[in-house]
Amino acid sequence: MTRLAIITDTDSALPLDLAQKHDIAEVPIIIQFGDDSFKDVYEIDNDKIFARIDREGKLPTTAAPSPGQFAEAFKAAFDKGAGEILCMNISSEMSATYASARQAAELFPDKRIEIMDTRSLAFGQGYMVLAAIEVAARGGSIEEALAAAEDIRERSYLFGALATLRYIAMSGRVSSLAAGMAGLLDIKPILSLQNGKLELLEKIRTQHKAWNRAVELVAEKAAGRRIEKMAILNVKAPEAAKEFEGLLRAALPCPEQITHASMNPGLSIHTGAGMVAVVFVLGK
Repeated sequence: MTRLAIITDTDSALPLDLAQKHDIAEVPIIIQFGDDSFKDVYEIDNDKIFARIDREGKLPTTAAPSPGQFAEAFKAAFDKGAGEILCMNISSEMSATYASARQAAELFPDKRIEIMDTRSLAFGQGYMVLAAIEVAARGGSIEEALAAAEDIRERSYLFGALATLRYIAMSGRVSSLAAGMAGLLDIKPILSLQNGKLELLEKIRTQHKAWNRAVELVAEKAAGRRIEKMAILNVKAPEAAKEFEGLLRAALPCPEQITHASMNPGLSIHTGAGMVAVVFVLGK
């Protein structure tokens, strides 16, 4: 039986130990501070990232993994005995990672490599990867793995709240003046995944009002349906994530087990420290 290997990128937010447990290769996003380049997760973490941002007063840039990086991951999988590969990447609306993986696949004309645009990110992408690996583990086909991932994609949602607009202002997405005024007014934007992009959905006054609104949005989306899976993401805010979980559990019939994960640097530099978000999958 042909062995199916699953590969993703570090924007999936899958902890390395979980990925290694399931033999999932994660190709790292590249973080660049001037001439210094680091492999997301493998060579730099949020503590180091935000310490340097605070010290230098500017954001690093991010770059998609090169086709060469993906080619190395594909070759390693084939060398370990894989017959086929399913590579699942962050939304093409937010990164060139998907395009880079497709270029790499062309270097293996005699091998079957399917590249999936998850149209998602973080644990939304991560849940799709885990669904595919379940299929692969039981000897399922690449078509079955893709179908399982696409099924999760149709039933998954993300809502989150930024703690500050400072990092968006530093990135140039809004003016520094607007971000400064938002800080004075204690504006906490609500994030949502819309059509493959992270969008600013609403602007709410104060952190707890933003969290409560995010919980309301989850409840509205889940009305009448069971929440099958749930993950809470944070950026350097594990205690806030626990508090946010308490609000969710008080308002909703949540799954008994809720996964907690840190958003990796490839994404966290855009949302900023203090962000909390919930990713959930509704039952069929």
